[in-house]
Amino acid sequence: MSSQTIAHPLLPNLVTTLPGPKAREIIHRDTAVISPSYTRCYPLVMKRGEGAIVEDVDGNRFLDFNAGIAVVAAGHSHPRVVQAIQEQAAEFVHMSGTDFYYENMVRLAEKLAALVPGDSPKRVYFGNSGTEAVEAALKLARYHSRRDKFIAFFGGFHGRTMGSLSLTGSKVTQRRGFGPMLPVHHIPYAYCYRCPYGKEPGTCDVDCVKVIEDQLFKTILPAEEVAAIVVEPVQGEGGYLVPPPKFHQELRRIADKYGILLIHDEVQSGMGRTGRMFASEHFGVAPDIVTIAKGIASGMPLSATVARAEVMNWTPGAHASTFGGNPVSIAASLTTIELLEDELIENAARIGRYMMERMSDWTQRFRYVGDVRGLGLMIGVEIVRDQATKERAPELRDRVETMAFERGLLILGAGQNSLRLCPPLVITREQADFAIETLEECLRLCEARASA
Repeated sequence: MSSQTIAHPLLPNLVTTLPGPKAREIIHRDTAVISPSYTRCYPLVMKRGEGAIVEDVDGNRFLDFNAGIAVVAAGHSHPRVVQAIQEQAAEFVHMSGTDFYYENMVRLAEKLAALVPGDSPKRVYFGNSGTEAVEAALKLARYHSRRDKFIAFFGGFHGRTMGSLSLTGSKVTQRRGFGPMLPVHHIPYAYCYRCPYGKEPGTCDVDCVKVIEDQLFKTILPAEEVAAIVVEPVQGEGGYLVPPPKFHQELRRIADKYGILLIHDEVQSGMGRTGRMFASEHFGVAPDIVTIAKGIASGMPLSATVARAEVMNWTPGAHASTFGGNPVSIAASLTTIELLEDELIENAARIGRYMMERMSDWTQRFRYVGDVRGLGLMIGVEIVRDQATKERAPELRDRVETMAFERGLLILGAGQNSLRLCPPLVITREQADFAIETLEECLRLCEARASA
């Protein structure tokens, strides 16, 4: 990091106005040549990172509670991950695993097959990104089942390529202009705070699932044509929603009853993010197929689609990827998993509990906070106009996001009106305190301005 004098090496330090002069110049150049489809929420131009701290091109230091959108599980540039990358790059950078063999690909597949929930033998397909993992899962489900339709959920996000986009039910802007889609039927995602059936909290465990049997299968969707149900164990972009355990248990029951595959999209919730290796472990349900990416290699491009061996029964040439399972990314992943198992999953669970305890009274203390929920270091804060109506307040959420940036804290939104807190799993209690206190300051200022 820079040699500037700072008050604390693990906390933010702002030395210029935001954005600084170097950042402004780069943003100006970016505007001329980069695709306008990218979503930039505030003017951060990164230069380097270490752990949970990132430094911009003007020497400003920020506490990163995004982790590159839940990617750098072991923190920015963890020395052991960097060492693994360097050592592998010095041996060989690429030799396509779809045409040749190398041992580390086998080692990582063996490790993932052992870690993914379920007692059955498993096989692993490697790709480069979360959307590739989902695309592979869709193709595999169709190939294995000889069925062509899918069930997904409103609020779900599974990617932006055509198959994964067909599953995505998060924002209309992500789908507008790209039809026609794959045949996917969307239903509500069970979450009691904003139950689509108007039920009281704790009473809607299975109502969302009943839609499948009581409505879809009796009206417009023959059960024998459904290849898979695709669901995030904890919804990510939908707002960090944690459903009741019975929701997932009922999905498993329906899948088994009708011969439908159950696919868990663990791209954002997996790899220790929720205080367990996979979020599905919290619900006692083993899926048939799991999609993994983001935190799997702590910043390197890698994804995996893991399925029961009897399900992954396609033949050579049915699916492949030139760069999927790149040896440098695999080296980073093997080391990341070692770090997760050694300490980081435990730290995510411990710091996550601490943060939830400190934030447990926010709905009483702040009229703009409608809910605080989460597992481990996957925490969502619902921003509303007032406690009485629970009306969503996306503009206010965006304002809090910007105010946090101006104070050195990097956060992002999720869903229509939630803030997502998904820091690297290496964060300390002191860093958690800074994030909580900064957000409390932002909320107090918003309330004071509204009362002025």
